Amino acid sequence: MANHDTDQAEGLRRMLERPVPRVFTFFSVLPDDEKGAMLINLAASLAASECNALLVDACMTPSSVLSRFGGFPVATLLDVANKDRHLDEALRLVPEGFALTRLSRKNVSMVPHPQASLLAQTFDKLASDTDITLVNAELSEYDNLPVPAMEMGEIVVHMSTTPASIKSAYVLLKDLSDRLGRRPFSLLVTGSSDAEAQMVFANMSQAANRYLAAQLNFMGSIPADEHIRRASGQGRTVLEAFPLTGAALAFRRLASQFSLSTLTKSSYGMAIDGASLGV
Repeated sequence: MANHDTDQAEGLRRMLERPVPRVFTFFSVLPDDEKGAMLINLAASLAASECNALLVDACMTPSSVLSRFGGFPVATLLDVANKDRHLDEALRLVPEGFALTRLSRKNVSMVPHPQASLLAQTFDKLASDTDITLVNAELSEYDNLPVPAMEMGEIVVHMSTTPASIKSAYVLLKDLSDRLGRRPFSLLVTGSSDAEAQMVFANMSQAANRYLAAQLNFMGSIPADEHIRRASGQGRTVLEAFPLTGAALAFRRLASQFSLSTLTKSSYGMAIDGASLGV
């Protein structure tokens, strides 16, 4: 007869060793095509590092993320939550190695509470079966985040180092802080050198701490690289089309920082105990 205490200890050990799924919700102040290229290249880089990655489009406005792969899946996660469609009709495994889905075709804040709860459960179940979930998000005038798991995960502001981008990113951080309260945020900077990105981050971090009581974390930077645009024009990722370029190497480094075995989660999913997502 099996020893109950031993079996229980073994079960607990397996639970603790299992990677904790993580949700990263991205808001961007850059054009949609730049944000879409960043998310697709990041998801592909995660998949290339043997990470089970999911990219969720949670935007109501037309998005280049799904249109890049020939349009939307037949169903959305809200359709699945309402039992109108099966999950396999809402998921698409793309050649780049990651899964793709759409949250809803309508404003989730206008969905009746029971449906919203079912959507949250569907999202949570899907995220629990995934190592890393990347969410393409937008913030409309009156909405908060569409499902609670996004608020409890990491919220990333995607920006560049231009004056207009810095100003827009700070306004976005203020808006997010007003809606969500005091919590950490991460910054991902594209289109600049790492030194420039670090300088902008240092200035924004100081301002956010002083005026918003918000902690900022530096997720990393992706350099300006014409190969990203050229790869996108070919319908490919920079990792596949131009694997030795600076951008491809930066995306690989960024993906490597998502290693779940080296990160300890806080209540918001942020790295603690000295762990860093910096590139």
